[in-house]
Amino acid sequence: MTSIIIILLIVIATILISNVRIVPQAQAYVIERLGTYHSTWTTGIHMTVPFIDRIRRRISLMEKLSDFEPQDVITKDNVKMRIDTVVFYQITDCKLYTYGVENPNFAIENLTATTLRNIIGELELDATLTSRDLINSRMRNTLDEATDPWGIKVNRVELKNIIPPKEIQDAMEKQMKAERERREKILIAEGTKAADILTAEGKKQALILDAEAQKQQQILLAEAEKEARIRRAEGEAEAILKVQKATAEGIKRINESSPSDAVIKLRSLEAFEKAADGKATKIIIPSEIQSVAGLVSGIKEIAE
Repeated sequence: MTSIIIILLIVIATILISNVRIVPQAQAYVIERLGTYHSTWTTGIHMTVPFIDRIRRRISLMEKLSDFEPQDVITKDNVKMRIDTVVFYQITDCKLYTYGVENPNFAIENLTATTLRNIIGELELDATLTSRDLINSRMRNTLDEATDPWGIKVNRVELKNIIPPKEIQDAMEKQMKAERERREKILIAEGTKAADILTAEGKKQALILDAEAQKQQQILLAEAEKEARIRRAEGEAEAILKVQKATAEGIKRINESSPSDAVIKLRSLEAFEKAADGKATKIIIPSEIQSVAGLVSGIKEIAE
């Protein structure tokens, strides 16, 4: 009897231990009791009721990524292209996620494809290629609203690739090449223009500096000539002044010595002799000097 009890206790302990569950971080377990939803277990230790409770689904609460195959879409101007989308979503309600849709990932993929076709169908080719942010935003809002009954929160939608037809790609490449060549020519022309402007400015500055140098040189030469003339004029004025002073001094001394008429006439004769030494062809001799000259000649003859 004792052994049977021990065996029963061991079996019961084994059953209880086997029904202990530990829910890891960032996960949740959906529990059904007798085939219906009972509760959602979060992180921690839990225990199921043997033969009554069962774990319906183990759900990861981390953000999920769904990278779908490229979808064929047609723009408003009837251009067919392929677009590859990526959807980032997170489970917010485990009960709705478990019972709201049969295959959530497949449902999101098809919903993304239909939403993308509707949005692209309203846009032309150029707008499709240049409006990624607009398309992403509209798709995220539409998908988030549609998946809310499934307990899913769509955080972000990105257009991974936009693949236009081959002929459109060729035309775009030619357009890009032509645009690059145009920009290259513009840059070369602008560079040449800037170089010519700089060269002209340099020549202009050189001419201005040369003219300024010549002007400054002429000013300095004029100043030097002016200074030289002033110095010469001052020298001549000083010389004249000294001569006049000397003459005045001589006249003063002559007056002080009270010279006789004979001495004055003799001095006049000496001055006349100096004047006669010049190159004048005609000389007018005053009468006073003539009488003096005759007197001197007489004295000279007597002496002989």
